[in-house]
Amino acid sequence: MLLALAVFLSSSCLDFDSSFDEVARVTSPTSKFDAVLAETNGGATTSFGYEVFLVPKGEKIARGKGVASFYGAVRSEHAYGVNLKWESSHSLVIEYLEARGATLSQQKITINDEVVSVAMRSGVSDPSAPPGGMLYNLEKNQRR
Repeated sequence: MLLALAVFLSSSCLDFDSSFDEVARVTSPTSKFDAVLAETNGGATTSFGYEVFLVPKGEKIARGKGVASFYGAVRSEHAYGVNLKWESSHSLVIEYLEARGATLSQQKITINDEVVSVAMRSGVSDPSAPPGGMLYNLEKNQRR
């Protein structure tokens, strides 16, 4: 029970001493919504945390208001993170290979009077994902 609570708290991004950085933003096919991924990093003794948000296009995210959270999620054997995929204009799927903790807090969310469905799909490998954390790779690509 205590382990489950620790994983939940870590995956819920409630540790405000950790970093909190937007690492991906994917606009819906209708261009009305953004699926946004934030990465948290509590330091050398912790794994990466991820929180997924659904917001009107271009809107900022608010920590702790996500629709899903992950702790220690990976996209491949060497790459941390999750992938955000719009399956339709109102259906978002969060794909990842595996995670130490994964919580879907909202299966449906209403944004500007429109309902968007959210699902998680584990067991999906992304061999094209670069190794390491997502923020590290984002910053590395911006330096090029």
